[in-house]
Amino acid sequence: MANENNQLETLLTEHQVAELLKVSVATIRRRRLFRQPPDFVKIGASVRYRREAIQRLIEAGEQRTETR
Repeated sequence: MANENNQLETLLTEHQVAELLKVSVATIRRRRLFRQPPDFVKIGASVRYRREAIQRLIEAGEQRTETR
């Protein structure tokens, strides 16, 4: 049961995701509409995001630079 609660605690609302990524809620909704990351979970009419999906999105956009 503790593991189940831990998984539920990691679910974020679209408002929380927008705040974390410093974008508007409309941007999060638009990305969902066009099936762009981050992946989401539907629970009834509610939409939630896993923290892991947000982390993957951030890592996927990370740009590496090399100094010469």
